[in-house]
Amino acid sequence: MQYRPPGKYFEEFNVGDEYATVSRTVTEADIVNFAGVSADFNQLHTDIEFASKTPFKKRIAHGLLGLAFVSGCVGRSGLIEGTTFAFLEISSWKFLAPNFIDDTVTVFVKVADKKETKKSDRGVVVFDLRLVNQRNEVAQQGLWTIMMLRKKTV
Repeated sequence: MQYRPPGKYFEEFNVGDEYATVSRTVTEADIVNFAGVSADFNQLHTDIEFASKTPFKKRIAHGLLGLAFVSGCVGRSGLIEGTTFAFLEISSWKFLAPNFIDDTVTVFVKVADKKETKKSDRGVVVFDLRLVNQRNEVAQQGLWTIMMLRKKTV
C-alpha cells in the first residue's frame, strides 16, 4: 500500500472551492509565549492597566500571532498537509480587527487561482484566507501563494 498524505494535491483544488478549518481559542498563554519568542513585549499585549486605557479597553493578541493562528489552523485542517512543496508568498495581508483573549477563531479558505508550472510534479495555488472570530468579524485576511505537489502519474 502506497502512502498518501492527507493534504490535497494541485489537481484536487478548483478555483472557487471553499473550506473552513478547525477553530481555536486565543489564550493568555498564547500571548505570553508569542511575546517571549518574538521579543515583542509591547504594553498593548502585556500590560492590563496600559491596555485598559486604549480604544481596545483590554489586551489584544499580537497581529503576527493572528497570522500564526492562520498557519496553525490551516495546517491542522490537513488541507495542505504533506502536499505543500513550497510556501511562495503572502500578499495583500490586512489586519482588520483585534484578537482578544478568549476569542475563538476559524480560518475560511477559498481557492482564488491555480497556475501550471514548467515542472510536471508541481503547480501553484493561490488561497484567499480570512481569520474570523466567533462574532463573525474578519480579523485578518489576505492571499497565500503555495506551490503544491501534483499526483504522481504512472
